Amino acid sequence: MAIPTRPVILKALLGLVLAACLQGACTGSRQRPVVIGSKNFTEQSVLGELLAQRIEAATGLPVERRFYLAGSYICHQAILAGRIDAYVEYTGTALTAILKQPPQPGREEVYKLVRDEYARRFGLEVLPPLGFNNTFAIVVRGDDARRLHLTALSQIAALAPDWRLGVGYEFIERPDGYQGLAKTYGLKFREAPRLMDLGLLYRALKDKQVDVVAGNSTDGLIAALNLTVLDDDRGYFPPYEAVPVVRVATLERVPALRQALLSLAGRISDADMRRMNYAVDGERREARDVVREFLLSRGL
Repeated sequence: MAIPTRPVILKALLGLVLAACLQGACTGSRQRPVVIGSKNFTEQSVLGELLAQRIEAATGLPVERRFYLAGSYICHQAILAGRIDAYVEYTGTALTAILKQPPQPGREEVYKLVRDEYARRFGLEVLPPLGFNNTFAIVVRGDDARRLHLTALSQIAALAPDWRLGVGYEFIERPDGYQGLAKTYGLKFREAPRLMDLGLLYRALKDKQVDVVAGNSTDGLIAALNLTVLDDDRGYFPPYEAVPVVRVATLERVPALRQALLSLAGRISDADMRRMNYAVDGERREARDVVREFLLSRGL
């Protein structure tokens, strides 16, 4: 067998080095993490973890978690700026808070409007709903509801002058928030609404610091603390279906991402979401463990 000359050996070595560099560059590109964001309350951290774990399992890609990014506006700006690749939004929130459209009923109609406008205005894709509707919930103590025979929101107009209202920071400013609610139901409370972190609302209600709060219908603490949700009998709130919002550029960069997220469509019921929220808020379990169990139970 002929012995290779030195130039041939050097050429071969250079070729190997170049191939290794190219492979490393390609690997680095493939391994660029997908960044998942969330807002700053329990359900959002659960949903962020849900997207992250599903992507990891279905694609093998690394996922970076950037949770608790304040509210809708911050998450929206983060995804537009490319600081996150995806997060879960609610159709009614997208409609009113981001697109500045008036509240309107009809789940399918609202979803289509949000999907089309997000694509046209922002270059964002709104994927099909995850399956549950987390509407705003006007909540009172269960004892008060039974004592006063309260079932509907319109019934508290006569009580409002003696009651104190607690709300999250966004609710006071949103077009589908306090001002429209007060006008629709003729609500005039004893004092200006008390603003507080969403995680403190139900404890404040239970401890009688306030008499009614604007929470969310899938919050796990509602049942755990013996609270009652009043029916929105005048249909003020639009639908708030949970939908993944993803950068189109990211979907093009990571083709497997779309199918991974589509596999979650329609898989989470209102009851599922309440159970996961309670597991975190009420049982003090880690969101990652709760989500892992849920995905395993669904074969995901």
